[in-house]
Amino acid sequence: MRFAIEHIRTPRAPTTLSRCATSVILLFLLAGCTQRDAALDGNGVDLQIVEEKLGGETTAYTVNRSAFKLSARNLSTENHRTFKVGDSFFNQNWITAPASAAGRDGLGPTFNAMACSACHPDDGRGKPPHDEYDPSRGFLIRLSISGPDGSDQPIDEPTYGGQLQDRAILGVPAEGSILIHRREWRQQFADSTYYTLVEPTYEITDLALGPLHPDVMMSPRVAPVMIGLGLLEAIPEADILAAADSDDHDGDGISGRPNMVPDLRTGQTVLGRFGWKAGQPTVEQQTASALRDDLGITNPLFPDENCPLPQRLCAAAPNGGEPELPQSRLNKIVLYTQTLAVPAMRDIDDPEVLQGARLFVDTGCASCHTPSYTTGEHVVDELSNQRIYPFTDLLLHDMGPDLADNRPEHEATGREWRTPPLWGIGLVYTVNRHTRFLHDGRARSLTEAILWHGGEAEPARERFRRMSVEERAALVRFLESL
Repeated sequence: MRFAIEHIRTPRAPTTLSRCATSVILLFLLAGCTQRDAALDGNGVDLQIVEEKLGGETTAYTVNRSAFKLSARNLSTENHRTFKVGDSFFNQNWITAPASAAGRDGLGPTFNAMACSACHPDDGRGKPPHDEYDPSRGFLIRLSISGPDGSDQPIDEPTYGGQLQDRAILGVPAEGSILIHRREWRQQFADSTYYTLVEPTYEITDLALGPLHPDVMMSPRVAPVMIGLGLLEAIPEADILAAADSDDHDGDGISGRPNMVPDLRTGQTVLGRFGWKAGQPTVEQQTASALRDDLGITNPLFPDENCPLPQRLCAAAPNGGEPELPQSRLNKIVLYTQTLAVPAMRDIDDPEVLQGARLFVDTGCASCHTPSYTTGEHVVDELSNQRIYPFTDLLLHDMGPDLADNRPEHEATGREWRTPPLWGIGLVYTVNRHTRFLHDGRARSLTEAILWHGGEAEPARERFRRMSVEERAALVRFLESL
């Protein structure tokens, strides 16, 4: 049995459905109709959100610790060979230059991790450290100050750059350490059941070159899951922009905005899709940025070492070439990150999952977590023309003061975050043995993640808070099936 439901907030997008049509579909569902072919609107648009193949023909069916590590299932033999080479680069530890291992040296001089997989274990999700002795990677702090003359566009913190590097090669000091202080809040659902939320605050200690700028802005980030990035890249820009409603002209309280960002490859300003604030436009640019900023590996898009002017020892350290990662190897890592398979949805005939899917729509979650798209043409042919179910609109939304980092990024304000995809979210514990969610990992469960939603998402959060215990469990159960 598969129920078919979808609700998007504006009829302007090709993949969207009006509120009235949504009500009809919900009535259709509640009446118990099970005919999938009947779940079409007047234009024949597929409305289902309960679908096994979340990634279209790229979908994988593995549900163990390797669930995020598989290649797209439809890859050609040639692309699969490149995928395997990219996999080795993604998982290798970089070492200090100069070294006899040509092609693997150039780490740092300052850095956050020694390998991409250190931040994305098993291509999964990072988490915030428990304390200063926790060796896990996958968490960092972005740094910036306001631009010249009070410009809205921030610039790097002058001494420590755009990101705190808490590790360094021999002979170069690490920039500092991160301490997280946590305060627990006790609150109630409408049925008087208690729950707690944990609010983190951040302190940077052991600073190697004196204090931070007095007006520094800090933004904590955890490393996201890597699956399906090429599919998100393949969504036609017009489909995403058609759903934007910056001034909330339809009056539904949702005003998704695109983050228009520079594309370093073309020199144009284009739609941002990747990163917690959609600050990067392509998988290549996101990957190249992470290589330089997180590992200290220069590459054709980011050829300069991450050594702010005051850091003379950093600037004087030997490197592994200029750039340290040539374009040919960058291409292989990019294809790897583009073609990691999305796991299939599970338990699609479970009545609780189906109830949760209806509640997901009825509560308003799908207003930002857009269920489905059809991809356009992509340089990796296997990603083209796929019906996918990422549950994101890739737009920016004001999430309220509690989640604000108060740090702009291109056109994103300090209260705005990109809607994260939900596919694979139910397998995070299986792969990474934790359930830490949101941009800084503060939420300890999917329930807490929902309860932290504010701003444009506050009405949906309040509907969730007023649900019965059984309804809340069903909605979470639906998310866990993705």
